[in-house]
Amino acid sequence: MTNYKEVEIDEIDRQILSILMQDAKTPYTDIAKRIHVSGGTVHVRMKKLEEMGIVEGSNLVVNYAKLGYDITAFLGVYLEKSSMYDDVSAAMKEIPEIVAAHYTTGLYSIFVKIVCKDTNHLKEVLHDKIQSINGIQRTETFIALDESINRPIQLT
Repeated sequence: MTNYKEVEIDEIDRQILSILMQDAKTPYTDIAKRIHVSGGTVHVRMKKLEEMGIVEGSNLVVNYAKLGYDITAFLGVYLEKSSMYDDVSAAMKEIPEIVAAHYTTGLYSIFVKIVCKDTNHLKEVLHDKIQSINGIQRTETFIALDESINRPIQLT
């Protein structure tokens, strides 16, 4: 695991990040007008933030349900041994329905987010793909009924 130390950014950097975290498609010229700097300043600041590793790319937010993926589930994964995490994680990366996985403390070793078309698809993913991974002792599944919050953190 990588340890991160807090990096020094100023108020202009925070304003740029806050705007882009709300809408990553905001043009640099619009950001510049809102925070009263030049478009070139925004461009240079974004390049610096990328080089510092603060900005690691951008994501497209897709409504999976509108594409026929109606089930979002979370999976608590119990490992046979914690030393198997790297191998299990590598195997999980090969399963396209897994959209996020976190190494955790507490009850589960890994907490996974899965997106599937329906309950039959979820059953196939669990039985045929996930539970057959060497090193997984057992799993516990939670089906999401609704997502009420999905937002970026507020920078202070």
